Amino acid sequence: MTVREKLGQVQQLAWTGETGPGGGQTARAEAAARAGLLGSVLNIHGARHSNDLQRIAVEESRLGIPLLFGLDVIHGFWTAFPIPLAQASSFDPSVARRDAEVSAREARSNGVHWTFSPMVDVSHEPRWGRIAEGCGEDPYLTAAFAAAKVRGYQGAPDGGELQRGDRIAACAKHFVAYGGAEGGRDYNTVDVSEQRLRNLYLPPFKAAADAGVATFMASFNTVGGVPAHGNTHTMNEILKGEWGFEGFVVSDYTGVEELIAHGFAADGADAGGLALTAGLDMEMVSTNVADHGEALLADGRLTMERLDDAVARILRLKFALGLFDAPYTDESAAIAGPTAPARATARETAGRSMVLLRNEDSLLPLSPSVASIAVVGPFADSTALHGTWAGPGAHRFPSVSILDGVREAAPGAEVRHAGQIPAEAAAAARTSDVAVVVVGEDPELSGEAAVRSDIGLPPGQEELIAAVAATGTPFVVVLVNGRPLVLGDWLESAAAVLEAWHPGLEAGHAVADVLFGAVDPGGRLPVTFPRAVGQIPVYYNHENTGRPYDPTRPDERFVSKYLDLEHGPRFPFGHGLGYTTFTVSEPELSRDTVARDTLERGETVNVRVTVTNTGARTGDEVVQLYVHDVTASITQPVRRLRGFERVTLEPGASTTVTFRLGTEDLGFWTNDPAGTFVLERGRIDLYTGKSSMTRTYRTLTIV
Repeated sequence: MTVREKLGQVQQLAWTGETGPGGGQTARAEAAARAGLLGSVLNIHGARHSNDLQRIAVEESRLGIPLLFGLDVIHGFWTAFPIPLAQASSFDPSVARRDAEVSAREARSNGVHWTFSPMVDVSHEPRWGRIAEGCGEDPYLTAAFAAAKVRGYQGAPDGGELQRGDRIAACAKHFVAYGGAEGGRDYNTVDVSEQRLRNLYLPPFKAAADAGVATFMASFNTVGGVPAHGNTHTMNEILKGEWGFEGFVVSDYTGVEELIAHGFAADGADAGGLALTAGLDMEMVSTNVADHGEALLADGRLTMERLDDAVARILRLKFALGLFDAPYTDESAAIAGPTAPARATARETAGRSMVLLRNEDSLLPLSPSVASIAVVGPFADSTALHGTWAGPGAHRFPSVSILDGVREAAPGAEVRHAGQIPAEAAAAARTSDVAVVVVGEDPELSGEAAVRSDIGLPPGQEELIAAVAATGTPFVVVLVNGRPLVLGDWLESAAAVLEAWHPGLEAGHAVADVLFGAVDPGGRLPVTFPRAVGQIPVYYNHENTGRPYDPTRPDERFVSKYLDLEHGPRFPFGHGLGYTTFTVSEPELSRDTVARDTLERGETVNVRVTVTNTGARTGDEVVQLYVHDVTASITQPVRRLRGFERVTLEPGASTTVTFRLGTEDLGFWTNDPAGTFVLERGRIDLYTGKSSMTRTYRTLTIV
């Protein structure tokens, strides 16, 4: 390969999809492909479109190297699944895996080889719009979903399944600490200690790497003052050095160019040289490496060894995908839309992802034989509940409205509908036996560049709820949103509140399944709901401080609390109700004392609990295990999730859940930049229960 051809392989340009030539970088992409100076194209899909461009690269360029086609397939291609934050609420990683399997099948049949997913950014910041794309505030939960989604897209970790026509390469993003953006403002600064980087932000990426993820994407933010796109510590030292990652790292959209705005690079040549030298392998949209690469090599600011390494990583993925043997997509086999099985899977996973926040006097489940129902609110008849980054299917296949879902679930009921006008909603509710009030956020209010300083319900919605409440008709509030919300005074007036998130293509059916009891709401919150915006950040895995709040002494002044706000979250991490009741026994340990060297040799401590359905219905419970290292060389969080299991039990049935804890669960990373993981002697409290607020624990002593 010539130097120019090598530089071409590290270049990715943007396509305008089905709009054809004339916009974006489409014309440039065609010319570069013909000259053999292009490695990848993003935003192109459709078997015919991708084949047309692929033929140019394969049949007209000197070397005939196939192009790699990438697309943001975040939670669906044609079939929109619930947003990733909702999927995390299921506490069932198979939900993410099933989404990825369906998405990969649809995308690959339409010429897509590579998805920029999963997003595994842990975040304590609900104002940040991209919290919708991740799995919330906990690294352990996020890691489990990261691994599941990678395997759903790619198959087995060895990568051997990537050549199949129903698999695509995955990309763990955004590397790293993007979810810590100050003030929740997208693209903003992240100033993070080494121990927090390693204990909070890195574990999901390590899980993705261990699952065999093909690629990583750099993040827009700085990490300790160094932009991620030029950060040799994160890309070279940790990812490629410590972890031995053999795939490639792609920039985010114009992320290399943005090193100049960061004040880290002087110009385009400087940006390209710094990024590639720091461990980046492919540049998305901006063209600094390709434009200045030859000069950088001549000046010694870029080595041929580094360029060859980047090219080799990219070519290895193309070989793994089988593109050299079969560069074209079978146009006759392209999936044209959501299939019945895909819809069924989307419906089931949406139901498993919903969280019942409140259910006073057991208003829910509703009876399918109810005589009259009012379905009101700005999103009652919405067919745009796919959520942010829903894929091309969101433009072609409307979601099932909640109004239609209720009508189908209760065919004998008189269903009255009203929109956003409070008086009309109240009139519909007043003459009905029960009301379903559907409020929340438009999907455009969450996702990238969708930061909100006020995360309460948008204007007019609280007034609508108040009008319905004034009628005296019992009502349930269904929330459709892409982030945790600050829930106002209206909360106490609603007998039931169902967090449905943005549920995807089968939204209305899935919501109705839960409202009428066909599905037990077994989801749990993967992120804390704050009481007020001024309380942010508020998260369960916080440190104790030297003056912690004591609930037995609420009037104590000189402690870490607000004067004008009740202490603690509105709803905690792990919270969720169901239509039956469960007990979780006190934990039993396989041993109360364990030697540190025993754990370091790979032995584990077993924690067992018995879960019993004490109610009259079959239902789901999520059993959760948290650890707290009471005294450590670095202050530890008051809780760290280290185990969860969702179980389904019939009335009166019991089961035993066993968690196994090892060194990884009981140790932590220090502030050493070289990466030091320690397991210290001392007391570890092991909490088990149904949310992060559980007080039931046993003590393990490491000697």
